[in-house]
Amino acid sequence: MVQHSLDPRSPWVVGIHELMRRPGEMKSLNREIPAPAALGVGMIRVPEGSPIDIDLRLESVSEGVLATGVVSADLVGECARCLGEVSDHRDFDLQDLYYYPGRPAEEDSLSIVDDHIDLEPAMRDAIVLELPFVPLCREDCLGLCPQCGFALNDDPGHRHEPQVDPRWAALEGLTDQPDRR
Repeated sequence: MVQHSLDPRSPWVVGIHELMRRPGEMKSLNREIPAPAALGVGMIRVPEGSPIDIDLRLESVSEGVLATGVVSADLVGECARCLGEVSDHRDFDLQDLYYYPGRPAEEDSLSIVDDHIDLEPAMRDAIVLELPFVPLCREDCLGLCPQCGFALNDDPGHRHEPQVDPRWAALEGLTDQPDRR
């Protein structure tokens, strides 16, 4: 179980004193918080400082406080096929249980610390685990020309003359000569 002190000044830390050990009590949480650093994977991420919209329901249950809802964020990155810009706005489902101190829980579980919970780890998991491993600018992206690197989305008919293997280039001249017998 993750247990460390929380900074109540952090926008990600939420006071839950009114929910403590009162099963059935609920609290709505709607806010916009700037994205922390390093929120992404490989070729796609949430830009640091961009707004993350949080719409959660915090519900007191016998084991702790259950956070359920949606986090929304803008995504930016590169297309895995054509290296063009990818931008999107997505909603991510979040559901995590914050355990009361002293309750049996798994080692990597979230916990309530001094009547506060830290939403950042749950938000990170919700977003990062759902990001596409291979982001695309569009579903039918054609990628790049393997010979010259031209973006095929700009001209799907882009072609090159057939390349002759340099090892056979000398023989190519024989086909252009008149028949010698």
